[in-house]
Amino acid sequence: MGGARDNPARGQRLDRRGGLSGVMSPDRRVIMYVRDPSRVVVTGPLAAHAGGFCAELGRRGYARASAAELMQLMAHLSRWLGSEHLEPAGLTAEVAGRFLADRRERYRRRLTENAVRPLLGYLRHVGVAPGPARQDNDSWVARLLEEYRQYLVGERGLAAGSVRRYMPAAGLFVSAVLFPAPVAMRLERLAARQVTEFVLGEASRRSTPDAKSLVTALRSLLRFLFVTGKIPQELASAVPTVANRKLSALPARLGAGQADILLAVCDRDTPAGRRDFAVLMVLARLGLRAGEIAAMEIGDVGWRAGDLTVRGKGGRSDRLPLPPDVGEALAGYLLHGRPAGCPATWLFVRERAPRRAISACGVRAIVARACARAGMARIGAHRLRHTVASDLLQAGASLPEIGQVLRHRSQLSTATYAKADRDRLRALARPWPGGAAWADCGRPPRTTWRCAGR
Repeated sequence: MGGARDNPARGQRLDRRGGLSGVMSPDRRVIMYVRDPSRVVVTGPLAAHAGGFCAELGRRGYARASAAELMQLMAHLSRWLGSEHLEPAGLTAEVAGRFLADRRERYRRRLTENAVRPLLGYLRHVGVAPGPARQDNDSWVARLLEEYRQYLVGERGLAAGSVRRYMPAAGLFVSAVLFPAPVAMRLERLAARQVTEFVLGEASRRSTPDAKSLVTALRSLLRFLFVTGKIPQELASAVPTVANRKLSALPARLGAGQADILLAVCDRDTPAGRRDFAVLMVLARLGLRAGEIAAMEIGDVGWRAGDLTVRGKGGRSDRLPLPPDVGEALAGYLLHGRPAGCPATWLFVRERAPRRAISACGVRAIVARACARAGMARIGAHRLRHTVASDLLQAGASLPEIGQVLRHRSQLSTATYAKADRDRLRALARPWPGGAAWADCGRPPRTTWRCAGR
């Protein structure tokens, strides 16, 4: 049975609005379209797993119409496997491609690899369908990267967010430098020249912060390869350093009233607007990082104590006071914006299925959309963190106090905000040589420099 607007070339009728009204059976009877996913009948090799897949779609927050389409896709795949005399154990990536090719001849929806990914993922999770096949070299690379990931977690103690940032750079280096020859052989002959060429080529296409993240991850990977004996010499020192004068510029902040404008443009009559308002309120009042907001759970909000647990870098956990306006924004989202019946414990979740926590990129996207609605130039979520620190500085807070609010582990991270307090710096500035005489003319007198001995 086809899905909503999932029209085969024959055997279906469209209503006046173009929607699917029914499926014509061989004896010319019309079978009405089933919109309830639990009522979709699955026959064939996958029939035993239909109930579990339907329940999984419900847990992931799929709407009834989308879940019904996926269940009907499962019914079609099950019938197709039966016609090909195949069992679920034979549902490889190649077989799935053949199924999609056959489906494209008669259907108009759910025709791509992305369409069958939820179904194949579930069947592989329960162990009835095989995982994606890998070539020998790919398999070796996968084992190497998995070993590196376990090293970051177990030996280095990195947080999950840091591991996610390191792994793409490691995979890029392995695929770009160690292919196409067998990886083990290329590792034995890996030289400093190859490392330097890789960094120079990638840095030319990246921003300074992105390039710094790349070289940091690459040094970590090379140390791992040396410690585990996969390369004969230590090559982390061969990674070039990205030039970045950290204290050369003032911390960027929002202008007066711009944070309130970003909050005002959120449509709090919609669930998404309530979520965006709560996220922006946490950013603008507490100065949290995007990753810290993405990692928040419902239990982190201490309603009785009036505090908020924040899990920051390096596994650090802190409790911050919960301002009343931030608490009201969070309560409004939980009561009227967060999807009802969502089993996830994360505080902020996606609006679309599958229901899972928003990522740090999702937090940045919320800020970007708010800027677009307000007619402002696009900014990053970290700009709000700089704004909180600058406001505290203008209100008379000391640098150690600002460091406590922002939860900096090093005072050097807070020291950058000292440049933003121009009034205090003016009292420390030494007078320009020449005094008021130069100030009257608006510019210093011309000085002629002579070489020694002339």
